[in-house]
Amino acid sequence: MRELAVAKVYAKSFLELGDEQKVKIADELTHLTVAINSSNDLENVLFLEVFTQEEKKAVFNDLAQKLNLSVVTTEAVKFLIDEKRIGILPLIFKEIIVIDDERKGFIKGTIEGNGEEIDPAYKTRIDNFIKAKLGKIPHLDYAQNSNISAGYKITVGDLQLDASLDNQLEQFKQSIIGD
Repeated sequence: MRELAVAKVYAKSFLELGDEQKVKIADELTHLTVAINSSNDLENVLFLEVFTQEEKKAVFNDLAQKLNLSVVTTEAVKFLIDEKRIGILPLIFKEIIVIDDERKGFIKGTIEGNGEEIDPAYKTRIDNFIKAKLGKIPHLDYAQNSNISAGYKITVGDLQLDASLDNQLEQFKQSIIGD
């Protein structure tokens, strides 16, 4: 939990630095993350403690040049290496994407249901409801959840809507037996 709080602070700081320098930090970190995820060796060098900070920075400098990363992004990642916080880069990246999406008027979430896929008509209704409620354009992924008998659970940011049969039965039960 502490790492997530720290990642949020770094994410906000990196985005502010990017804004000041007119650099799209989210885009650059996306390219960097794709590169890191495509190479186990690169991932090992950056995230394992068996490599020195100098080795990590040397490898990262080469990568930053190949990816044509800005000075802001390069120095931010080198700062994480120096502070021995490079391990939370994936959390920072996730937070930057969330903040960047919010700035663009998007919000991500999930719809859970029992079926293999959601009826497109229901998805449209849910999208419209979320857009009206939050004023943002939802990007909702569907996930099958065998613990749901019928209906859907929707999680978008801090908002959670439980329109499942299981939830309705539980509420009914509580109304009969009391709290």
